[in-house]
Amino acid sequence: MGIKSYQELIVWQKAMDLAKEIYFLVKKLPKMEMFSLSDQMRRAVVSIPSNIAEGQARNSTKELIRFSAIANGSKAELETQLLL
Repeated sequence: MGIKSYQELIVWQKAMDLAKEIYFLVKKLPKMEMFSLSDQMRRAVVSIPSNIAEGQARNSTKELIRFSAIANGSKAELETQLLL
């Protein structure tokens, strides 16, 4: 029996956990970063599980691969922002 919902994907579950952690973390950034870096980080982390979900929901392996690549790009963006 195959995956019926994106919510069953472990990668999606881990991406949701990461989103919660990032939302908690950005609250600790300096006030001067409140509307720049923290906003970028939130958008990047939201993009990760969102693209995984969209790719899986399209019921096509090709689309899942494509959207997973987009999610991976958002992950790299977030990693860069964390280093900054």
